[in-house]
Amino acid sequence: MSSATSEATYVIVGGGLAGAKAVEGIRESDPDGSIVIVAAEEHIPYERPPLSKGVLKGDDTADSAFTHPQEWYAEQHVELRLGDAATAIDPAARTVTLASGATLGYDRLLLATGSTVRRLDVPGADLMDVLYLRTMGDSAALRSRLVAGSNVAVVGAGWIGLEVAAAARERGCEVTIVEPQASPLLGVVGERVGGWFADLHRAHGVDLRLGTGVDRFEGDGQVTGVVTSDGETIQADTVVVGVGITPTTALAEAAGLEVDNGVRCDASLRTSDPHIWAAGDVASWHSTTLGTHVRVEHWANAQDGGLAAGRSMAGQDVTYDPVPFFFSDQYDAGLEYAGYVPRGTDAEVVLRGDPATNEFMAFWVVPEGEGVRVLAGMHVNVWDTIDAVQQLVRNRTVVDRDRLADPDTALDSLAAPA
Repeated sequence: MSSATSEATYVIVGGGLAGAKAVEGIRESDPDGSIVIVAAEEHIPYERPPLSKGVLKGDDTADSAFTHPQEWYAEQHVELRLGDAATAIDPAARTVTLASGATLGYDRLLLATGSTVRRLDVPGADLMDVLYLRTMGDSAALRSRLVAGSNVAVVGAGWIGLEVAAAARERGCEVTIVEPQASPLLGVVGERVGGWFADLHRAHGVDLRLGTGVDRFEGDGQVTGVVTSDGETIQADTVVVGVGITPTTALAEAAGLEVDNGVRCDASLRTSDPHIWAAGDVASWHSTTLGTHVRVEHWANAQDGGLAAGRSMAGQDVTYDPVPFFFSDQYDAGLEYAGYVPRGTDAEVVLRGDPATNEFMAFWVVPEGEGVRVLAGMHVNVWDTIDAVQQLVRNRTVVDRDRLADPDTALDSLAAPA
């Protein structure tokens, strides 16, 4: 693809981190092309992690979540179409139709439409203060409900559910988590490490109801309780549902793009249409390192993928091939995770250090040759280790299992090429 010219028109659909970073990528090569960001929300592009962390706890202001200040977009000559969602794409005409009826033409289009929360379809789901956490408005609404002494029920012990539970406890709420699986994050980290998360939250006063689901919500207009599938009723002034998200692919599907667990892209983040790219939660890109298509629902992918997509759109030769990464903060536990374990993989968990100390590492490995190969690794309060974990994953390094588990063996020495 030839380098971009100043006549190029870029349209970015999505007002999140990926869209904002795409502007940076475009401007590296094309300082003059026309850029329009189309966003369903009224806010300038913002990042989601603060919404369940510092902003939710009240430690940070909502403005801290904005990727760039308002004036930055003017400096980059970006037109913002806020509160006017894209409703249709015509790839043949290269146009985007907006909810207002306006039509935008494009030379290069980025789909950064993110994900949509899964809704819980049970009786009482429409009661007041049955909340979800996805947008800045959601975070503000929930923060106002986290009042000391109030009863908060969290449905789902995934990342969002656990972070909300931690924020609610730190604000003095009584918290109960309802989770149908045997441990928190079972599908992500397995039962052994999931058990550590359960212990962490119990140690901070959270009542975990594992192995049970939700039958219905009770209340007369306002939620007052959660009735579990075991028949118990949990008193609740506020319910937060965190049962996952799905990629927002409706625009892409209607436009005839290839969609399979997200909008399928090549390693340059270009879709099945040569004039359309995708980035962030919605993109399923081909990873050279992992040898498969990957879709990642975390901050680092939105940041790095948005930047890469912008560069690719503006004519740079891009191969997007990160080791997936995410982080979480819960109470005094800070953790980072890098790697990718395909669902259904029978991976063994190797621990380095004692989880009871809240300073340890976990590795997900598979046997290979005379050792094991690391698919992913996570640390809890063992800082400056994640780069070595990423190298182990990227290099497909075969290591001795006992040395991997030994805290006295430097990870850097294991990650070094043979």
